[in-house]
Amino acid sequence: MATSVSDKLLRGATGDWEIVVGMEIHAQVTSNSKLFSGASTAFGAEPNTHVSLVDAAMPGMLPVLNQACVAQAVRTGLGLKAQINKRSSFDRKNYFYPDLPQGYQISQFKSPIVGEGEVVVDLTPTEQFHVGIERLHLEQDAGKSLHDQSPTASFVDLNRSGVALMEIVSKPDMRSADEAKAYVTKLRTILRYLGTCDGDMEKGSLRADVNVSVRRPGGPLGTRCEIKNVNSIRFIGQAVDTEARRQVAILEDGGSIDQETRLFDPAKGETRSMRSKEEAHDYRYFPDPDLLPLEFDDAFVAALAADLPELPDAKKARFMQQHGLSPYDASVLVAERELADYYEQAVAHEPQGRDPKLVANWITGDVAASANAAGTSVAASAITAAQVAELVDVIADGTISGKIAKDILLLMAGEDRGHAPREIVERRGLRQVTDTGAIEAAVDAIIAGNPDKVAQVQAKPTMLGWFVGQVMKSTGGKANPQAVNDVLKAKLGI
Repeated sequence: MATSVSDKLLRGATGDWEIVVGMEIHAQVTSNSKLFSGASTAFGAEPNTHVSLVDAAMPGMLPVLNQACVAQAVRTGLGLKAQINKRSSFDRKNYFYPDLPQGYQISQFKSPIVGEGEVVVDLTPTEQFHVGIERLHLEQDAGKSLHDQSPTASFVDLNRSGVALMEIVSKPDMRSADEAKAYVTKLRTILRYLGTCDGDMEKGSLRADVNVSVRRPGGPLGTRCEIKNVNSIRFIGQAVDTEARRQVAILEDGGSIDQETRLFDPAKGETRSMRSKEEAHDYRYFPDPDLLPLEFDDAFVAALAADLPELPDAKKARFMQQHGLSPYDASVLVAERELADYYEQAVAHEPQGRDPKLVANWITGDVAASANAAGTSVAASAITAAQVAELVDVIADGTISGKIAKDILLLMAGEDRGHAPREIVERRGLRQVTDTGAIEAAVDAIIAGNPDKVAQVQAKPTMLGWFVGQVMKSTGGKANPQAVNDVLKAKLGI
């Protein structure tokens, strides 16, 4: 069921308010070296060990643009269905950066590498909304200031200084915390499919500046506040709700909102002022004299476009059409590229012909639960796609029941790790009992031992499940459930 606009409104003491959210996502480019130097981008090294003379801003050192980072930005633009600008330029953004030795950031201002685009976001399996992309530009990341190493001093680690960032600026098209979270989730998925950013928010590879304002429904846009460097999707949702409620409280009390940059404190559940919001002229942007304008041709873009992977929306549509999956199952499977690949490997495993919907059910259900319990992803779990394929096959050919399959799944994740389902079935004697004679004997024994239940089930046939459970219990769960049902109905006359 679609969510109505009224469901997203924030209830205030004087009426309803609409939340308006825009986002600036800082996505660290997946590359081996930095944007303007050959220093390594590897995460987790000892402080200040991945710093070139360029990164350290030594006199006379000039930046050299990394072509691989340019290609990654263009690939991202293509994945966002955005305008690719074949001519762009780099500017100096002047500001006091304690962790950027130059004292300025090399960024793009008036001429970004990527222009307007769009992201289609699934809020629910049946409800989508569109978020416009204003621009994507390349810039260098700052280093990291460490304030918890000493009671009297701050330390600076320049390993991250100069690493390439893509700043992806959205239009103010989101209207709730849930929409903001769904947008970042979808954008991160696209970046991971493209291989242009790993999206690891814990390591700081993806960070969000969240712009929040409130207005009366249908009214003009309100004054926005920017919540800086939010580093988890859950915190993004909390920050939007918290800041919107703060603004509503001020406005309903007769106050006004100051445009400013704020920080979100998840421990206290509040946003607090960081600094007044700067305007573009405050940064004194001007073209970087050390870098020529960036130019490339149609052939460069075409070669990158030809090499793009199948993206989540296209993969979801194909799964629904080709495999008959529901929108929900298809959405779950394409959320991570590795999971989608795992599913396709299971469906295509020889011999082919198994039911793709059953494969999806097992992967999104029991296999996912097993991986979650082990603290890992499905694709990285102990259970392989080939094992899932064979498990579905032995259920389909009647060798085992669904209940026995669940037991085998637990064994494959534990003491029988690495063993094929058929091998486990034979070695452990788990083959399903389909012999009617054996099932009839078990049914007769249950009926003979429970005459009172027999009378009850004949008066109320819905109690048949109790008998099925008893027979399954007496056969160690190996009896074919359908055969048990058929025999019971015949014996009990229902």
